[in-house]
Amino acid sequence: MKRAPARGLLSTVAGIVLIALMLFPVYWMVNVSLQPAGNALRAGWFPRQPYLGGYATALRDQSGALATSLVVALGSVGLSLGLGAPAAYALARFPLRGSTVVLFGVLVTQMVPGIVVANALYGAYAELGLLNSRLGLVLADSTAGVPFTIVLLRASLRGIPQEILEAARVDGAGHLRVLWSVVLPVSRNAVITAGLFAFLFAWSDFLFALTLDTTGTVRPVTLGIYEYLGAHTNQWNAVMATAVLASVPAAALLVVAQRRVATGLTGGAVR
Repeated sequence: MKRAPARGLLSTVAGIVLIALMLFPVYWMVNVSLQPAGNALRAGWFPRQPYLGGYATALRDQSGALATSLVVALGSVGLSLGLGAPAAYALARFPLRGSTVVLFGVLVTQMVPGIVVANALYGAYAELGLLNSRLGLVLADSTAGVPFTIVLLRASLRGIPQEILEAARVDGAGHLRVLWSVVLPVSRNAVITAGLFAFLFAWSDFLFALTLDTTGTVRPVTLGIYEYLGAHTNQWNAVMATAVLASVPAAALLVVAQRRVATGLTGGAVR
């Protein structure tokens, strides 16, 4: 009986150490962003006199890239939910022949390496004139968001009682009205989760942006950070400041929606 508190204390200490190790890169990123320009390895452990020149440089050089990332990410969210929600509703509620095969095909698309998809899209985009365009990046990033949305929402929609949908149909609502007015509000946790992950997929994309933007006219923030790096760079404060600015939207969304994300991911696990 006396060993239980000791084990609890040991687990707490081990958890604190692991969390500190995982969060140390984040702390070092913020620390270097507040230091004067120079070698990141020579930065102090704490910014005694915080220097905001790195953030000024990052905002001057990367404000356009941040705006591009935001536009592409929001467009990917809209497209992923706009295509994924009706598809998930059809797969979950309609007695379609071959729906299992369709769902298996959706899952297979998640296993295809991104470089294979990027190379295939490059050839198609060259023919369609979609290279170096925000629309092209939105469509490319949605190749990850749409399948994830379909799989997640289908699992959630299968848990909605059939009586609710039948009552809406009796009142004269069509399938689209049922989807918009009944299904999506009831499954809002799963919808928010799918939209959040679609945003993160697009916000953190590097491979599609590097492949499909050949002129630098449509440059998201991931490419902006990449352009800073080099063998003789001395603007590590600007690099880290850009990384901090790029991390803020994703971190804020995860913090705000963490409860809904946890519920949305487990909503269809138990029926």
